[in-house]
Amino acid sequence: MESIQNHVTALVSSADTLFILLGAVMVFAMHAGFAFLEVGTVRHKNQVNALVKIMSDFAVSALVYFFFGYWFAYGITFFDSASVLAENNGYELVKFFFLMTFAAAIPAIISGGVAERARFNPMLIAAALCVGLVYPFFEGLIWNGNWGFQNWLETSFGAGFHDFAGSIVVHAVGGWIAFAAIVVLGSRNGRYRGGKVVAFAPSNIPLLALGAWILSVGWFGFNVMSAQAIEGISGLVAMNSLMAMVGGIISALVVGKKDPGFIHNGPLAGLVAVCAGSDVMHPIGALVTGLIAGGLFVWLFTYVQSKFTHFDDVLGVWPLHGVCGLWGGIAAGIFGLERFAGLGGVSFTSQLIGSIAGVSVALIGGFIVYKSVNYFMPIRLSEEDEFNGADLSIHQIGATNLNNN
Repeated sequence: MESIQNHVTALVSSADTLFILLGAVMVFAMHAGFAFLEVGTVRHKNQVNALVKIMSDFAVSALVYFFFGYWFAYGITFFDSASVLAENNGYELVKFFFLMTFAAAIPAIISGGVAERARFNPMLIAAALCVGLVYPFFEGLIWNGNWGFQNWLETSFGAGFHDFAGSIVVHAVGGWIAFAAIVVLGSRNGRYRGGKVVAFAPSNIPLLALGAWILSVGWFGFNVMSAQAIEGISGLVAMNSLMAMVGGIISALVVGKKDPGFIHNGPLAGLVAVCAGSDVMHPIGALVTGLIAGGLFVWLFTYVQSKFTHFDDVLGVWPLHGVCGLWGGIAAGIFGLERFAGLGGVSFTSQLIGSIAGVSVALIGGFIVYKSVNYFMPIRLSEEDEFNGADLSIHQIGATNLNNN
């Protein structure tokens, strides 16, 4: 019996390790989606820069999170011997890998907002500070119960803040840090003339669409594998992710009047919003969450572009991740309730307070990071470099060779 029990334990441990490893790989693949979404949206002279930024930000994020951010959030380091780290099939290592891909999404989100006018090295430094300090502070507050915030919410309102896969912890935090970065950098040269918007059309719709598809597919690893153990896998999470994604597409299709940029961001808006409550909502509640998120993104992106003449959010990351993420945190406190056919165990008040806390941490941290970096090392490209494009100014090469003789 003892031998059988040992084999069962080993099987469960190895299955959990494989489960979360697959999730880590799927979320890692999502970073290609971030890259191609940005490549397809920015002008041709900034496509190389978009690709290099996402790859470089991922590497810097991995190092910073490995040596500091993960310890800051969870109190865990990796300075033991390899034999210790390999225990339980190395589950703790792949758990880090999984959560690191979440952390690396923060600079990937920010990148889309400040595209086409940011210097390379200052942005890497800012990314390191965000992943090493701002993000893990709130991550630990919510997902590790640091500093008693969750205990206070549970004692005061009957439930802690529920964010299953990161509508607030990842997306809203990333989107509102991006808001701060966008304000610090200012708008692109030539974007606004005489108080009116000059439209810069996406450079490549097929690449933009490819990025949206990669992100949408990978999101099922983002959400479902957030259970972090195979016994916690839930078809409800998968179905809710699907319904929210579809809702986002439909509302973006209608409100966006068949605009391809809106249609391909619609599923992302729905998926951002459903992350928090994907494990407790009814599928119809998830559909409504996605429908509202898709329409909210289209309306807010259009409004900001036409009314906020000095707020130049190239990919619309603030409405997509920041505002739709905020809606998702609140929506979990509505459609997760039993009265709306959810599983319960959530509090609307806790969801509202936790969501506002995430926005506050991101805004304060974002302005501190980007204003500080900008003070010591200006983030903005020179006017000439911006005119020539980040590809030639920073990387000395264009996206395509037009003189292929």
